[in-house]
Amino acid sequence: MEAHSDPIRLVSRRTMIPTSAALLVVPRHVLGGKGEKAPSDTLNLAAVGVGGAGAAYLAGCASENIVALCDVDFTYAAKTFAKYPKAKIYRDFRRMLDQEKHVDGVIIATPDHTHAVVAMAAISLGKHVYCAKPLARTIHEVRVIAQAARDKRIATQMSVQSSMTDSACLTAEWIQAGAVGTVREVHAWSDRPVWPQGVTCPTREERAPDGLDWDLWLGPAAERPYNPVYHPFNWRGWYDFGTGAVGDMACHTLHIVFRALKVGPPVAVSAANSFIMIPALKGDGDEPWMRAKRVKTSETFPSASIVTFDFAPDANGRAVRLYWYDGGLKPPRPAELPPDKTLPSAGLMFVGDRGLLLNGFSGGPQLLIGPEGFTPPPKTMSRTEGHYAEWINAAKGGRPASCEFGFAALLTETALLGALAQRTGRYLQWDSRQCKITNDPEANALIAQPYRKGWSL
Repeated sequence: MEAHSDPIRLVSRRTMIPTSAALLVVPRHVLGGKGEKAPSDTLNLAAVGVGGAGAAYLAGCASENIVALCDVDFTYAAKTFAKYPKAKIYRDFRRMLDQEKHVDGVIIATPDHTHAVVAMAAISLGKHVYCAKPLARTIHEVRVIAQAARDKRIATQMSVQSSMTDSACLTAEWIQAGAVGTVREVHAWSDRPVWPQGVTCPTREERAPDGLDWDLWLGPAAERPYNPVYHPFNWRGWYDFGTGAVGDMACHTLHIVFRALKVGPPVAVSAANSFIMIPALKGDGDEPWMRAKRVKTSETFPSASIVTFDFAPDANGRAVRLYWYDGGLKPPRPAELPPDKTLPSAGLMFVGDRGLLLNGFSGGPQLLIGPEGFTPPPKTMSRTEGHYAEWINAAKGGRPASCEFGFAALLTETALLGALAQRTGRYLQWDSRQCKITNDPEANALIAQPYRKGWSL
């Protein structure tokens, strides 16, 4: 595969509004009585991957008509199937899209390695798309998806539920109002992974359970024997299927950083990793295929990591550096934090030349140090009307959702660069315009990775 050459860019709300939006909705007073929902006001939605997070996504879109559900594991998805008895059930998303031509939008909640193939199949048909984060598993896939969505002018949203919440907007507004002065350092941390990382590959081949089509689950990934250590949840730590803690969680934080500081893609990234293996997991019989020792594995992300992102200097020559922590690591405790307080399990901290602001994602921003007499600024950013409602309204001709694929691509590209730094353990210089790691050919080869025979974007 050849990486797409277009740079990631933020897409304006104006350019993302579908030109045919006026044809999507007929006013309620025409087809429905006062206060009633007209048929044209309801979207026909399909979902792929409904046994886990997809169930929550569907619940968020319950106002619409759920017409088709797809999952490669009928046993795992059984509860969701039962909740929507009128929906047609499929195992292969390609067959579903071929037969359900009246579908308006597709919800994607599959493992990371199949986001791109499902999204591109839906986008090529002009379907609106809601996709779990990260947008894709590789940067090449991100570029292709974002460009296709722009070309088709469809409504999109990535599953960053905190995007444009009051807490997120307040943090950005305070930073932009100078609450801590000029910010050149940011710390973000997560309590993930809560799945195994820093582990070796199981050696025992097991039979896939009834109800699971393992070949379809693998999709474009390289063929390997089934083992319960991968499905249904622990795939997140494996290179072939997931993107580790930074890929899984950074998008939930980075949207605040990009909006508050208005930086572009990073220009360099590096990682300090820890690989501390844990006792054997269920799924490989009695064989202790993991030993308690420090060892770098070739198939999973590190047990814990600190990733450093460097952004280009501004017009005054001052650059922003972002530190990401996972695996239970956190930044040094600020001396200004009250003695009876601790840093939250996940959070975001802006360090400025005049102060320090903390956001623990509950209760909004907290100013630990700031200019004397600082007064919170007026609310200037548009708060979300509801994360799922944003996408639904966009599909009906409204304004683009706050984490549409143009912005989602910027977040995901950054997170995936962090994942590449974790995989290689090296300092990587990034040219976003060329979509190229310029100083490390081995790492650059991971920007786009081959698919298994029979699969393509």
